[in-house]
Order: sequence, then C-alpha cells, then structure tokens
Amino acid sequence: MAVTQDELYATLDLELSWSERALPEHVRTKHVHRLHPYHGKFIPQLVEVLLERYLPTGGHVLDPFAGSGTTLVQALESGLDATAVEVAAFNCLLMRVKTARYDVDGLGAELRDVCARLGSFPAKRRTASAYVRAWYAPQAAAELLAFRDIVPEYEHVDVLRVILSRAARSARRAAHYDLEAPREPQTAEYWCHKHRRLCRPVESAVGFLRRYTLDTLARIEAFAQVRDVERDARVLPGDAQTIAYDDVFDGVVTSPPYPGLIDYHEQHRYAYELLGLEDRRALELGAAESGTSRAAIDAYSEGIARSLANAASALAPDAPVLIVVNDRRDLYPGILDRAGLRLEARLRRHVNRRTGRRAGEYFEDVLVARHDSAA
Repeated sequence: MAVTQDELYATLDLELSWSERALPEHVRTKHVHRLHPYHGKFIPQLVEVLLERYLPTGGHVLDPFAGSGTTLVQALESGLDATAVEVAAFNCLLMRVKTARYDVDGLGAELRDVCARLGSFPAKRRTASAYVRAWYAPQAAAELLAFRDIVPEYEHVDVLRVILSRAARSARRAAHYDLEAPREPQTAEYWCHKHRRLCRPVESAVGFLRRYTLDTLARIEAFAQVRDVERDARVLPGDAQTIAYDDVFDGVVTSPPYPGLIDYHEQHRYAYELLGLEDRRALELGAAESGTSRAAIDAYSEGIARSLANAASALAPDAPVLIVVNDRRDLYPGILDRAGLRLEARLRRHVNRRTGRRAGEYFEDVLVARHDSAA
C-alpha cells in the first residue's frame, strides 16, 4: 500500500526541504555561489541550517570533499572559519577566488579596464590545442586565447582565469541544453530543447567574456557585503585520504562524490586546456569513468571511509560529521563503520528544485555521525 503525502512528509526534516517556489534558483545561487557553473554541488541554504544547528558560533568547519566551495562560502557568511580539501586543481582555483578578500574598488577598476579592451582583440588565428580547435569556432578560440594573453598584465590573475573558464564553457560548440556534459562538438544548426527553436553553434566568445566579467564583479561585491571579515577560509589541495591536517576542527559538513556519476575533471576540461592546470583525475573517488562494478564500488567505499577517518582524526571531541548524500546503494552504514564513526541520526530531506531537462524530485539524507570515541 502506497504511503500518503502526510505519511511521507512526517518522515522529512522540513527545515531542510524547500520547494522551487520557496527557494528559486536565483536565491540558491546567490552572490559568489554562481561565480562559475558546477555540476554536483549542494545548496548554501542547507549548509546554513546545518552550521546553525550543529557548529558553535565562531567555530571552524572542515569540508574534505569541498568541490566548488559551498561550505566555505556559507561558513564565511555564517561567521565561521572554514577549511577545504579538494583534489581537483580547477575546484581549488574557484574556491580561492570565491573566498579571497578583495579591494573591491581596485578589482572593479581592473575588470572595467579588461571590458574596455575586449572590442580591440586581434582577429588573427592563434595556435591552439586539438581540443580547442574541435570545440570552438575559429573566432571564439582566437578571442579566448587573446583574453588569456592579457591576464598576466593584471593583479587579479585568478579572478580573470575563472572568468575565462566560465566564458569558455558557454562559448563551446555545444547545444545550449547540454552544457554540463556534451559528448561531441555541435557544428551544425540544431533543435534546441532549452529555447524550443532552431539554434546555431556559438561563433564568438567576446559577449560571454564581457557579461561574465561584469557579473563576477557584481557577485564579489555582493559577497563582500555579507561575509564576516573576521573569518578566514583555507583551501588545501590534495587527497582527503592522506592529507595531513594541522588544525583542530569543530565539525565536518560535506557532500561526497557519488560512485560512477560525474567526472569532476572532465566537466571542466575547457579550463584545464586553457589554463594549463594539473590534471589529477587519477585521484578522483567515484569518477564516472570508473563505472559501478563491484570492484569500483568497493574502491569508492574504501576511499570515502579513509577520507572520513582522516577528517575525524582532526576533530575536537564530540564534534559532528554531517554528510549530505543520496545513499541509494546503502553504502554509508558500512563506510561509517570503516571510518570509525557512529551514526547518530539520519535526517531525510525532499529535493524538488530541478529545472529544465533535469526537472523532477528525489530524496536525500543528512547523516549525523560522531567519532566512536565520543560514545
């Protein structure tokens, strides 16, 4: 017999569940959270509630699977220090840009100067990698490479690199409805599911460069108004399984990768190509390329368990480990046991905020765990 809606909602933590109407996209992606698209992140409002419930005011939170930095950014807004561990070089770059302190006036002057130069980029073709030649029209490639050439002339190099990456994502020869993970270049006119009309592949990148330069400034300015200037964020590049922590943390808030779902390096391939970032995909846990065979799932589970155990070793006594996960394979009871963590509570939340081609709903859990020594 199917459960009723009342019975279903009785099992949910409604403070952790929002409808699309209650929490529209522009709120979920406020200020620097939307500095660059990132597939697979959790929402800042969820982190905000968890920090308020479980961590002390002015505490220090750790995210060992930091991704695009949602925990770090929200911690700074909520009045906490934060430390992130992340293996992917692009993610580390993005988090540093999101959480850095800026002379906003100086940054604004630089970015407006960059915008003023966009119309004078030379139209000549430039030497490009095979990837760039395949995924970008000649004019778009020339404009992106010209932008890259002027980046070292400015103080805020990393900000400009993130702008370049964001524009490169939008300027690819990819269908508008398939920007997250296009499989092959779109070189001819196509029916666009997003715009519901015929669309053509992008030919120029200048419009994206200008739009995202100004949008980046506006988002950094907005975050500067709400962040706690007394709090700091650190980004530690490395493998969460083995990284050596040099601090004591008041809790963990994290959303680990899922097995066989996303290749976190490949989704930002354009950034690695254009920015010359180190590719450390061999250290990814649960990469889509690894698949979901029994051996792959075992390796994933072992890697997550080692990472959580390593994080727990740096926690203050009785500090919580909060894990946001859709554990449809029921892996986490075993993972927590291997990590030496005791499950204290499983908070069920309803997710109904997907739009476009990914519209729909699903459920996920917030696992509240503590180190066994705290029992």
